[in-house]
Amino acid sequence: MTVARHRPGRLCNDRVPASSEVLLSALDRPLSRVLRDVTSLINSSVDLETTLQHLVDAACQHDAWSMAAVMSIDQADGNAVVVTRHDPSQLTKSYRNRWTLATSPSLIALTRNDPVIIRDAQESIEFPGYREEAIQRGYRTVVVLPLGCRDMEDRAMVLSVQSRDVVDLSAADLAFLQTIVHLGAIAVDKAHRLRAEHAAAAQLQNALAAHSSLMHQVLSDGSVASAASMVETFLPNAIVVVDLTANLVVAGRSPKPDLIDTDRWREEMDDCMSRQFLRLARDISDQAGLEMRKLYLNCGGHHLNLPAAVEPLVVDGKTVGALIVFSLDANFGDLDHLLLQSARFALSVQLMRSHLRFQTESQTSSELFMEIVSGNWRNVDDLTARARRLGIDVNATARLVAIGLPETVPEKGKTIPELHRSIMRLAGQLAPQATAAALGEIILCRIPDAPRDADTVVKTFVRKLIEETQWLIGTKPIIVAGKTCSSIHDYPQAWLECERMIRLAVRFNRTGLLAPQDFGPFPLLLSAADSKEVRSFVDIAIGAVVRHDEAHATDYIRTLTVFLEHGCRSQACADAMELHVTTLRYRLNRIQELFGIEIDSPERRFALELAIRLNETIAREQPV
Repeated sequence: MTVARHRPGRLCNDRVPASSEVLLSALDRPLSRVLRDVTSLINSSVDLETTLQHLVDAACQHDAWSMAAVMSIDQADGNAVVVTRHDPSQLTKSYRNRWTLATSPSLIALTRNDPVIIRDAQESIEFPGYREEAIQRGYRTVVVLPLGCRDMEDRAMVLSVQSRDVVDLSAADLAFLQTIVHLGAIAVDKAHRLRAEHAAAAQLQNALAAHSSLMHQVLSDGSVASAASMVETFLPNAIVVVDLTANLVVAGRSPKPDLIDTDRWREEMDDCMSRQFLRLARDISDQAGLEMRKLYLNCGGHHLNLPAAVEPLVVDGKTVGALIVFSLDANFGDLDHLLLQSARFALSVQLMRSHLRFQTESQTSSELFMEIVSGNWRNVDDLTARARRLGIDVNATARLVAIGLPETVPEKGKTIPELHRSIMRLAGQLAPQATAAALGEIILCRIPDAPRDADTVVKTFVRKLIEETQWLIGTKPIIVAGKTCSSIHDYPQAWLECERMIRLAVRFNRTGLLAPQDFGPFPLLLSAADSKEVRSFVDIAIGAVVRHDEAHATDYIRTLTVFLEHGCRSQACADAMELHVTTLRYRLNRIQELFGIEIDSPERRFALELAIRLNETIAREQPV
């Protein structure tokens, strides 16, 4: 047995003259015509399987070679695997399709990047597997050449040709085989490119179909949850969608299925993780694009460090949500980014619909309740019918709960709509027929009375509302549970009492769930503040001082207020106002000279303090 390596400038078998009958028969046809036919055959294929089959067929166009095969080298498995073969013989019933690399000429050909020639495989002792098959199938000379390309599994390939006779190869014979190999490598690369182009075209078509399906979904009045579910079927990564228009977080499949299954992931999201994602969405700038972040989550006892892409969902220049895509890696290609943008656009459209729906419903319910609580009704039956069309039976028993914000809350114009959305969501979870309306800076919630445990339902709602508001704005709200209303005629008085209580809470810096007894006599006094007698009492007691302060920019009313609050102690009052005690005494004497106000007895001090309190509450009480 002889294993020969071809070196440029010399024959592989320079020991043997190239004068065999086989070679002479090969010279009968012009080589150019053979190569032309071979090239046409190889070029006619469009897929890899056909290309390889044409390659082995072309190798046997040379009269010297009877059989050929292409083998892939599976180095991980340690075998050479036959991919395709050409053997016109019908005598052999079975073929050997796997060869151990350790004793195969294929590995030698790849390692040296040179042809390996076995002159007579039936006599070879170096490759016993080939010898056994050569005897069985009746072939003698074998040439194994590296193809210089890879299969679909990225495995290197070799071409093996066999002759039924012993062939002493000439340089022309070897050049022919190497030309076949070169043409085959070109064709294989072409097949790879065509396959990649077809895959890219299919992916593009899928992306366009996905975009069309998403837009159909969101324009057919679907929900955010259904749109998010569809998005996840198109993207290869786990996602979370945040809807700030409803303070809702929709979780898809688990980003770490090996640690947490999808059901547990969604349970944890509903239970404790949703607020972290809501805060993340609120912190995104309206002008931000795709941002890569590290999210640190505590989920089911596991501390997760998840890379994620955060894409803001913007409507009318305002961030209304976010799309979070986990584990964006190098495999996330251009078409995946196109799908991501389609998902962002579709979800933005869905949130825009939700945003506009909320604004419309909010405005409609606010206008309705504004008219109901005003008591100025032109036609009660018409107003009742309008409410009924919105699913509100104003003559059914219901409880009013009023929610206000402390004076310290900044940007109430922005906070009230966010709080309104949260209250609507909580109220809807509590009772399907519950409604909420924003009346100025107060949100009025109507909760239908349950047949049983009505007080428990209201307490549960208040507890969740306080917890939600503390998380949303960092402080407790002011909550007043009003009287039960059994008909539309009960609403104006119930609203008036709730409104007065909230104004008192703002005045006295009180938060949480409040009742009339928390403010002593002031609710009763405030309820009479509209009477002429009360207003006359205030005007007689301090009216001149109020008008003087307005006309001359003095601070006499505040001086009297602080002086009374500190028990009429001059030094304590002066310290609180950052005045010298002599200046304070001069100011008090000036007040006495100008207005004749005396504070030398408990009765006069009480009357003065009452007038000041009533004046503050009357000044604050403006109709909504």
